Amino acid sequence: MDLSIAAMLCKQFEGFRAKPYICPAGVPTIGYGSTYWPDGRRVSLSDSAIEKVQAEWMLFRELERTYLPGVLRMCPGLAADPRRCNAIVDFAYNLGIGRLQTSTLRRKINMQDWPAAAQELQKWVRGGGKVLPGLVARRKAEAVFLI
Repeated sequence: MDLSIAAMLCKQFEGFRAKPYICPAGVPTIGYGSTYWPDGRRVSLSDSAIEKVQAEWMLFRELERTYLPGVLRMCPGLAADPRRCNAIVDFAYNLGIGRLQTSTLRRKINMQDWPAAAQELQKWVRGGGKVLPGLVARRKAEAVFLI
């Protein structure tokens, strides 16, 4: 499946950082939100900087190998709907597969209730107990692909 929409959303909302940093969730991160290296090691703050091309490769690899399979395992009907699937892959990349697994969002997707699924996305906008404008914008961007 072409994951260019998911990658575009991730790049837009994660932004690129060449050097490791601590993300809002308190996890060492690099590139476009990668928390692991392709060899499975966790990113650490002492790791070397990377180039954009390496960060893009890492992003696509994570989307293809981790997030797409996880999303399709929980929401198999999305395999027939690449645009919607891409939006949910971005959601999972941002929040983790586990959040999707236990969510009402997943139930709405599997019922193919797209207006309700788009509404459910709007509930996932908090970080550290506060509504974060970046998450509000990201959820709105994802919702566009569900309706």
